Amino acid sequence: MEEKTPANTAGSKIATALGLILCIILIPLLIINLTIIVKSFVYPDKVPSFMGYKPFIVLSGSMEPAIMTGDIVLDKEVDTDTLKVGDIISYREGPNTVVTHRIKEIKTDGGSKKFITQGDANNAEDQNPVAASEVEGKVLANAHKLGDAAMFMQTKVGMLIFIAVPLVLLVLLDIFRRRKLNRTSKKETAELETELERMRSMLEEKGNAEPAGSEGGNTDGGGEKEAEKPDSENNGK
Repeated sequence: MEEKTPANTAGSKIATALGLILCIILIPLLIINLTIIVKSFVYPDKVPSFMGYKPFIVLSGSMEPAIMTGDIVLDKEVDTDTLKVGDIISYREGPNTVVTHRIKEIKTDGGSKKFITQGDANNAEDQNPVAASEVEGKVLANAHKLGDAAMFMQTKVGMLIFIAVPLVLLVLLDIFRRRKLNRTSKKETAELETELERMRSMLEEKGNAEPAGSEGGNTDGGGEKEAEKPDSENNGK
């Protein structure tokens, strides 16, 4: 009978845990990436978002040292009335460019707000004030040096990897689970067959023992019949 050693049990648990962790990490990234890519095609004039959050890859050093080249900043869509001086915002500058700079001043022009922005590493304010309608969001956080990885995810090869890897892991986990269930089922079946064989042997032994007891009973019965004969003869007389 197959027995699991402690090393095999620990190894299987570690493999299962690693697979689950990778799936937990990769599958949400895949869903987010797919959502953003689909939205970029469906709404080409808008910056794609996921539940109001927008990631941007930083391509210049205008916000260093707070935000470095190659970082990813995560913006959240907010009410522009809540923005204040010192906040870092991302805003559209032209149809295909998004700039992430800090608010230096807020002005009101004809009842509408205008944000004066400047990069931390720049010596002067940005040339054009930012209208409220141009604000994409407020920066909540930034991840250092993840921009290259994010750009790779948006390529065909990157999409293939981030789709294939979770699927392969899920398939492998399912195969491992099925094999484990099969081993358990085979073990239970073997134990059941052993028990049935034991019960059958017991029944056969009991069946073989019964004829000896039956002969003794017939002998006694025969004795009783012989004893009855004299009674019958007496009745005849």
